Amino acid sequence: MPRRLTVAVERFPIAGAFTIARGSRTEAVVVVATVEDGDHRGRGECVPYARYGESVESVAAALEAQADWIGAGGERLDLSGRLGPGAARNALDCALWDLAAKRAGRPAWSLAGLTEPGPVTTAYTLSLGDPEAMEAAARTASHRPLLKVKLGGAGDPERIAAVRRGAPEARLVVDANEAWRPETIEANLAACAAAGVRLIEQPLPAGEDGLLAEIARPIPICADESLHDRAGLDALAKRYDAINIKLDKAGGLTEAIRLAHEARARGFAIMVGCMVGSSLAMAPAMLIAHHAEYVDLDGPLLLAQDRQPALRYEGSLVHPPSPDLWG
Repeated sequence: MPRRLTVAVERFPIAGAFTIARGSRTEAVVVVATVEDGDHRGRGECVPYARYGESVESVAAALEAQADWIGAGGERLDLSGRLGPGAARNALDCALWDLAAKRAGRPAWSLAGLTEPGPVTTAYTLSLGDPEAMEAAARTASHRPLLKVKLGGAGDPERIAAVRRGAPEARLVVDANEAWRPETIEANLAACAAAGVRLIEQPLPAGEDGLLAEIARPIPICADESLHDRAGLDALAKRYDAINIKLDKAGGLTEAIRLAHEARARGFAIMVGCMVGSSLAMAPAMLIAHHAEYVDLDGPLLLAQDRQPALRYEGSLVHPPSPDLWG
């Protein structure tokens, strides 16, 4: 039977609100690609991101445009010639991995030539807010071993100090989402160092981050918005110590695996991250998460309700997906 591609938009309410330097939202809107061959079904979920010029409508349209190609037998390894890095390619790439695993009766990690994934500890994200609110949120989450703190520019030294007061024992990473500026970065770095922060994500805007090669970096700096796929690695030399691999940026698990290998060869530490989505979006990333120094796959923990079946979370410990979810 010929393969068939279907595309669906799904919505998941967020528990409260998720706030970063670029804005706030109360639901996760995702696009799901499903590829069926009559006997088996593979699924992949992506989260369109306006920062990269994506919308739910544009991503859904890009996927639907591949329906005839999929129906004619288009293969995963040819996908990069049809779609560039981004959310649409991620959903279809992961759906094809899932379908291949179901057809072969073997887990996706085995098909990819990877080691079997195990449980990993994920960061738990604290949304941007005023110092008092962030201290309270940190205190509520202080039992979690790793917290990721969203910062936003002015007032960040006060925010990070407040979070440390609320969670004195937790390991901290911070994510400025491009909100720092050259005139404030050294003061912000000093405040993070005083709070014992372990890693700082994307302090300066992508394309305006050359200063990172010139200043002392008391804390490792991780590229997020400044890196999508392997083509961007050369530009990171001397500016960054780590990279954040997100399947929605890289354009799927296929590219994410290759990116992880090349980044390691160049000496970068690795974080495996996510957008705010359901367990279906996190599941493929688990295949490379157990090789990362930092894991940030807490999207489902931020939702009011996840899809079923879901990944199993025990506090901050997340387990690999079962085959009925993905892979």
